Amino acid sequence: MLPDRDFVITCCDSGVHHDAFHVGPKECGPLAGAGHWGVTATTLRGGESDGVQVVTVNNGAIELSLLPTRGMGVWKGRYRDLPLGWQSPVRRPVHPSLVNLHDRNGLGWLNGFNELMCRCGLAFNGPPGQDEGTAITLHGRIANLPAHRVVVRIDSERPGTIEVQGVVDEASMFGPALRITSTVRMQAGCSRVDFIDEVTNLGGSETPLSLLYHINIGQPFLEEGSENVVPHREIVPRDPHSAKGVANHAVYGPPTTGLPEEAFFYRPVADEHGWSTAVLKNKAATAAFGVHFKTEQLPCFTVWKNTQSLAEGYVTGLEPGVNLPNFRAYERQQDRLPKLAPGATYRSEFAWEFADNSSDVTTMVDRVKALQATVTPIVHAAPQPGWSPSGDLQ
Repeated sequence: MLPDRDFVITCCDSGVHHDAFHVGPKECGPLAGAGHWGVTATTLRGGESDGVQVVTVNNGAIELSLLPTRGMGVWKGRYRDLPLGWQSPVRRPVHPSLVNLHDRNGLGWLNGFNELMCRCGLAFNGPPGQDEGTAITLHGRIANLPAHRVVVRIDSERPGTIEVQGVVDEASMFGPALRITSTVRMQAGCSRVDFIDEVTNLGGSETPLSLLYHINIGQPFLEEGSENVVPHREIVPRDPHSAKGVANHAVYGPPTTGLPEEAFFYRPVADEHGWSTAVLKNKAATAAFGVHFKTEQLPCFTVWKNTQSLAEGYVTGLEPGVNLPNFRAYERQQDRLPKLAPGATYRSEFAWEFADNSSDVTTMVDRVKALQATVTPIVHAAPQPGWSPSGDLQ
């Protein structure tokens, strides 16, 4: 067996960058659990995607396309024959230089929104507005900042592991200086992918952290009759419109033109190891997308339901976070933003798991039901104080 192999795709400090790159069995030998595997880097050319780097990772069962140019987000993927992602009106990855975050009164982030997963943060997330004299924009800057270092690591020892690590700085003179080191890890042939993020305060002053993982799932997991299963102590609708749908918060309707979005906030339940699991399963329970997350690190969970027409973006979000996606000043008042001392690092861990048959879907859902059986849940019919600004108006 070969020892760990590191391949640097990009390192701005060393002047290294590869527009095209590939590593697979020919370079590192077979990995236990997968005869076919590989990591390929390409650079998109033309249109709004010109210059966007894509790193595609294939472990033999899962294929994910990562976007180092867009904050190490995940563009799209596939698990066996199941596509992973959704159909956004924004058809292709947009280079950050073409995304004006202040456009549309601070909603410019939406002009580049088409990923399977994007991070919201790091200095702020949630809706735009004025916070202590500073104009903040929807969901922050990190999804539109490029990685300055990208490394592929291959461990051919059993069970055989593929890692892609990217480093992105979100820094400003006279403002926060935060660095996120993001690691995506897969075992060869496995149906699970792990994400480990470490956010470090590079500045000289204490800095609050905002961080939410916008995990966006469409067909074939999402369809009329699909259901989300999330173990919870409490569910709270974000606003009065969402409250109208609280009785059916777990069930999805068909694509409906012009239907407003809904959002529900959860206080999740964890197992004895501190992990919780949220699952989206299709109507027939033959396909499921699971999100595992550590509640000590990611104590907040949001389900975003956007069941507009397919052309408008039929999608749901399963979104663990350190905070809820309210305006930053509100989250600060609720003391939900962790404060990072100079040099301190905040670690968050979550994972995705996929199922493409009824037996595996049942196993995944039964784990969630076992967690739910440990508590008696409360489902609030209206927004609640301390959960959202709408709740404070009740």
